[in-house]
Amino acid sequence: MKNISVKQIPQFVRDNYAIYEWRHASAIMQNDFPDEWRDIIDVLQNFRLLKSNLIVGGGRKSKIAENFDAFLYERDWEEKSFDTKIVIDGTEFITPTHKVDCYKNRVAVEIEWNNKTEFYDRDLNNFRMLFELNAISVGIIITRTSELQQIFNQIGRGNSFGSSTTHLNKLLPKIDGGGGGGCPILVFGIKDSLYVDDIK
Repeated sequence: MKNISVKQIPQFVRDNYAIYEWRHASAIMQNDFPDEWRDIIDVLQNFRLLKSNLIVGGGRKSKIAENFDAFLYERDWEEKSFDTKIVIDGTEFITPTHKVDCYKNRVAVEIEWNNKTEFYDRDLNNFRMLFELNAISVGIIITRTSELQQIFNQIGRGNSFGSSTTHLNKLLPKIDGGGGGGCPILVFGIKDSLYVDDIK
């Protein structure tokens, strides 16, 4: 945990997520976006890493990501694309951004559960661009800690969650290297303490 305003983060979240911030993102969320902050805390506190969701393969989006999306969509968050362009001497150049998984009131959330690590680069570049264009104030990434690989191996899904996929050890060097530019960023990495074997 790095430079976090921990007094405003419930103990459950601190115990069950690896938390990282860039450019005072947690203070901005707590002070400027209290409603959105409450939504984020609530979705983190309600989430459990169910074995039944882990053993399901394939599909465009994992059950894990769908659970986060569905929770936030019920609270008026939305998948959001931004139509952006640059005008040079009267000539317009369209500069489309990637869709944000969940967006509400200048807060952008990406759920990266099991994609190629290049998706982190895409997310950070998107946050940087949208922040520079004054479209967002904070970017949040919910991902998994690298230690979850042990659980994947135990349940026979290790090959589906390799070292080249999205996990915390791949993300943090990209943020520290300035991948998100000046955009305040908050990261929550799911720990193994949230794992529940719901298959009896």
